[in-house]
Amino acid sequence: MRIREATEADWPAIWPIVEAVVRVGETYTYPRDLDEAGGRALWNPPSWVVLVAVDEAGAVLGTAKYGPNQMGPGAHVANASFMVAESARGRGVGRALGEAVIARAKADGYRAMQFNAVVEANRSAVHLWKALGFEIIGTAPEAFDHPGEGLVGLHIMYRRL
Repeated sequence: MRIREATEADWPAIWPIVEAVVRVGETYTYPRDLDEAGGRALWNPPSWVVLVAVDEAGAVLGTAKYGPNQMGPGAHVANASFMVAESARGRGVGRALGEAVIARAKADGYRAMQFNAVVEANRSAVHLWKALGFEIIGTAPEAFDHPGEGLVGLHIMYRRL
C-alpha cells in the first residue's frame, strides 16, 4: 500500500467510498442524502490536503483529508477525516492513513491535531486514535443520532504534534 496526495483523477474512486460511508450514517455528521457535488465540496475544501491509500495496482483503498481546524489564531491546530472502502477494512489502511496525516501535518507546521466529532459508537476509530496518541478531551452527550444505537456522544479527541 502506498499513501499519496490525491489528484483530480482520483475523485471517481474516492466518491464511492465517501458515498458508502455517508449513506450508512454511523460515523459522520454529513447528511445521508449527500450528493456527489456536496460530497466533493466537503471532502476537498480549500487549503486542505487530500490523501489516498492505493494498492499495488493503483486502486484506491481509502482516503483522508487534513487542514486547519479553525481560522486565524486557531489555524495552527489541524483537523482530519478518514474513510476506508468497506472491502479494505481490517487491512491497516486507516492506521496507515492516520500515521501519514500525523506526519504530514507536523511537517506542514501544525502544532496539534483535534478531531471535533468522533462518534462514541465508532469503537474501532476511537481505539485507533488512542493507539496513535490521541486522547478524549471531552464528549458532547447524545450529540449524534446513530441509526442502530440511538443517541450517542461525539468525542473531541486531541494530540500534540
